[in-house]
Amino acid sequence: MTLTCGVKSTLELGEPSKPGLSFGSAGRERAIAELAGRQRGVVTRAQLLRIGLTAGAIDHRLASARLHAIYRGVYLVGHAVPVEGARELAAVLACGRGAVLSHRSAASLWRLVPNAATTIDITVVGRKCASRRGIRVHCVAALGRRDVRKLGGIPVTAPARTVLDLAAVVPPRELERAVAEADTRRLAPRAQLLSLLARAGARPGVGVLRSLIDRDAKPALTRSEAEERLLALIRSAELPEPELNVRIGRREVDFLWRDRGLVVEVDGFRYHSSRDAFERDRLRDAELGPQGFTVMRITWRQIVGSPEAMVARIAMALGVGEPSPRPASPRGRGAVP
Repeated sequence: MTLTCGVKSTLELGEPSKPGLSFGSAGRERAIAELAGRQRGVVTRAQLLRIGLTAGAIDHRLASARLHAIYRGVYLVGHAVPVEGARELAAVLACGRGAVLSHRSAASLWRLVPNAATTIDITVVGRKCASRRGIRVHCVAALGRRDVRKLGGIPVTAPARTVLDLAAVVPPRELERAVAEADTRRLAPRAQLLSLLARAGARPGVGVLRSLIDRDAKPALTRSEAEERLLALIRSAELPEPELNVRIGRREVDFLWRDRGLVVEVDGFRYHSSRDAFERDRLRDAELGPQGFTVMRITWRQIVGSPEAMVARIAMALGVGEPSPRPASPRGRGAVP
């Protein structure tokens, strides 16, 4: 029989230090404040009952806005605006025993993907539990201890398990970025993912993730190798010759077609999509834009896997066949030194 998610235990999350004891009024208030402080402002009905509140007292606090319901049986204490991570922890608490944050929600908590989803993914172990508004529940028979962590007090799937779960629910390009981010930050290196796949059996996401890892097993081009191959492709296609590794203001760029206002940058390393690297690249691009340059980024995989399409993109950006030289900028107004 499928059960509706409910708080079946206090999850050993932020339990009052002496559960079951009788608190006076002041003691109850202190216990509630301490519990909420450990749980991002979130408490469960079961926890409040253990502290000594009656069902009527809980309902009175809800009516007087001293408690605010997030999910059935899970409340914010004292205010209606959740702090970061409160909704995720509340969803875990709402689904009770054996529940952990997982899939896209776990990937967001580990900062492997942007946090754009409004529905929170929860995995429940060893029992059936139906999804509800705002919570998508995934039921599994077992989840190894090595596959569960706590991050900021929130039970969450470990990074490698998070990547495997993500493989079943996101497009390949988004998975590739998450794998790159996990590898770059050493949260889930390739060897760890392979170890997980070896014991994962037949489950959603295994085939997709294995294919991605196998595809990336070949050594990537170094930056210099990527630049050499790209230059050879440009010359073979008889495109206009670029300037190489030249400075524009404070920045050095890989390929420059000065009269066409085009810069091509090569991402030659195996994984180059860490969050910091991504932000640095976009800052560089933003600085070149006001000087009249369009920036195109080329990856080593495009150079190796789809060279014709990549060269065609460059040709289109150059306007080959319909030259449109860019007038030189006057000195002092974004001119190229």
